[in-house]
Amino acid sequence: MEKTGCLYKRVLLKLSGEALMGDKPYGISPETVSFMAQEIKKVAELNVQLAIVIGGGNIFRGVEASLKGMERASADYMGMLATVINALALQNSLEKLELQTRVQTAIEMRELAETYIRRKAIRHLEKGRIVIFAAGTGNPYFTTDTAAALRAIEIGAEIILKGTKVDGVYTSDPVKDKTAKMYEKISYIDVIQKGLKVMDTTAITLCMENHLPIVVFNINGKDNIKNILMGKTIGTIVSN
Repeated sequence: MEKTGCLYKRVLLKLSGEALMGDKPYGISPETVSFMAQEIKKVAELNVQLAIVIGGGNIFRGVEASLKGMERASADYMGMLATVINALALQNSLEKLELQTRVQTAIEMRELAETYIRRKAIRHLEKGRIVIFAAGTGNPYFTTDTAAALRAIEIGAEIILKGTKVDGVYTSDPVKDKTAKMYEKISYIDVIQKGLKVMDTTAITLCMENHLPIVVFNINGKDNIKNILMGKTIGTIVSN
């Protein structure tokens, strides 16, 4: 691998479904997906092996549907299908930029994507392909945050980049509380004890047990992903 000044060889980027909406109240914004693809291309140019886990909240949220009376397992499976739609949309934008991309799903759907196989995913990464993991863990009752932590550990990623709509982790919701302050660094334990909504508790615990740092940052900032990988202080780092 060529020296580029990048601190990491293999990373996992976690994108929420909401990040693909842009200014829309629902669905996918082609302009936003195109912007994401351009930012991801900058990472690929650093010769970084990049995997992506994508959510589906812009289309369907299983937890919300279950609260309204839908059976939870069925609702979660519907949410997994939403993540596949988002993964295919992102793949399309990346391939327009001539980036080799593979979508792997935790639920078999051979006509659309590869079924997730850990060794195959690693081989794709080693060959310079971007791998998008869809359908969460393939199991109900687990979030795509947990899927991101699990996949990152499985493929040997060195860090998780969690893209959000805010600049990092705050003491409280910065949208509702103007006095909220952003953490530059915070420990896994503090995230759990303070009830901060970085990732769900299962995901945070997985990262803590496997010493996998998480950077929470604003996905809408130009060059943010690239700058984090180059060692610049952006967002909040969650670690030991």
